[in-house]
Amino acid sequence: MRKYRLQVEGMTCTGCERHVETALNSIGAKNVDVNFRRGEAVFELPEHIGIEKAKEAVNKVNYKAGEAEVIHQQKSSVVGDDEGDYDYDFIVIGSGGGAFSAAIKAVEYGAKVAMIERGTIGGTCVNIGCVPSKTLLRSGEINHLAKNNPFLGLNTSAGSVDLKKLMEQKDELVRELRQQKYVDLIDEYGFELIQGEAKFVNEKTIEVNGNKRTAKRFLIATGASPLIPNIPGLKDVDYLTSTSLLELKELPKSLAVIGSGYIGLELGQLFHHLGVEVTLMQRSQRILKEYDPEISEAVEKALTEQGIHVITGATFERVEQNGDMKQIHVTVHGEKKIIEAEQLLVATGRKPNTEALNLQAANVEVGSRGEVKVDDYLRTSNPRIYAAGDVTMGPQFVYVAAYQGGIAADNAIGGLERKVNLDTVLAVIFTSPSIATVGLTEEQAKERGYEVRTSVLPLDAVPRALVNRETTGVFKLVADAKTLKVLGVHIVAENAGDVIYAATLAVKFGLTVEDLRECLAPYLTMAEGLKLVALTFDKDVKKLSCCAS
Repeated sequence: MRKYRLQVEGMTCTGCERHVETALNSIGAKNVDVNFRRGEAVFELPEHIGIEKAKEAVNKVNYKAGEAEVIHQQKSSVVGDDEGDYDYDFIVIGSGGGAFSAAIKAVEYGAKVAMIERGTIGGTCVNIGCVPSKTLLRSGEINHLAKNNPFLGLNTSAGSVDLKKLMEQKDELVRELRQQKYVDLIDEYGFELIQGEAKFVNEKTIEVNGNKRTAKRFLIATGASPLIPNIPGLKDVDYLTSTSLLELKELPKSLAVIGSGYIGLELGQLFHHLGVEVTLMQRSQRILKEYDPEISEAVEKALTEQGIHVITGATFERVEQNGDMKQIHVTVHGEKKIIEAEQLLVATGRKPNTEALNLQAANVEVGSRGEVKVDDYLRTSNPRIYAAGDVTMGPQFVYVAAYQGGIAADNAIGGLERKVNLDTVLAVIFTSPSIATVGLTEEQAKERGYEVRTSVLPLDAVPRALVNRETTGVFKLVADAKTLKVLGVHIVAENAGDVIYAATLAVKFGLTVEDLRECLAPYLTMAEGLKLVALTFDKDVKKLSCCAS
């Protein structure tokens, strides 16, 4: 038996589900589960019945069968199934979220697993990414609110910031989480840790510290590191990256940031909130250029209101050191400018960590940026070798890496045929206000052929924002004009990262604008904005009373 997930268009109710289920049962399908909201049917077919017959059955009852995916194929795992004498069933290169997810799942299949790490256990997120940056961002928010609260009658203030103590507290948290969530799990699950630089000798063999080790399958999960642009003079200046910035022990008086993606925005605002004069510089004409314009505009307005200098449309001519100051020579709309700052942060993206792996020896193809190229099953050009996480240059989130690591282990070790589905990857930027998005932007929806309707709700129409006295922000909802199916949700608001999970469920399971309208929303929460932005499709939300529906 093979288990399939078949996309089915045209279903609008539970009656449609029954029609499709009956059609599939009639050709011998088993364990049929049809869901009109998700627009799919999941079922098992005997080996002698092809998927095309299932599609024909669905089409005959006046629905449109789309893409089919094998989500489970009953065959033996590779554990003990591959001929030859190998040191391990599975070698995982890297020790971040994707690597641990894969190693744990492979052990659960009964595989003998080794993990190779050249540096600190835990990868980017716990050591130099999510955990340290977010705890420091919270400290910055508290410091900023103490100095700039919006309520009359409250007299709050903030003293000087002891960055050294903040960094020490951050480092203690990192050590604790690294131990609990990574190091301790190695013994708990019983895979072997090998410290050292990994290099492929051939498609079955890897060399570490001069020792060769073989495996039936490999996973490359080596992550990514800061990408440094080719700006004249930059290499001669003592610049900072996202890693070294989080190791500073003293606050600079001023900080210039080249790049205004999520890293530049978060770290730039962090240091502004700690009392540093910050200038953000961006090549594109607007920050967050891949987001909807309303999102970019709201974010830039919020940053500017807080006192951060934002420069867009900049061409970087050169960088120089002038005494204690860095000078960044830029051209903005034809005008030459010099931006001076005590410290310079370069936040222009990430590059995959593949240089030392000798991938050509294993017949593993890489892309133009050095990223490992994978198919929908996370296989590389060598079917023995898989890759997951940032090294593939997909969405740069630890939860995506962990998801991919699990799929890679299912396919490489479990013998499954699981496809990666990143259609509803949510993204959060932990600025203040925070930024969260899921699904398609308006432009992306139009490029995919949708006739689009949108609703844009300014944050000053959300009661929670009014009582907070923080009204700079926006909710935007993108929907299919014909069906009102929610295609994307984009938010700039306090707690946007918490609200976006509900929006993710709406996009993933094909909810409509009407579904959002009909759901009860708790008054005076930011989540109420989801309902209000749905109501604005055909009503003026400013003319509604509180809790109106």
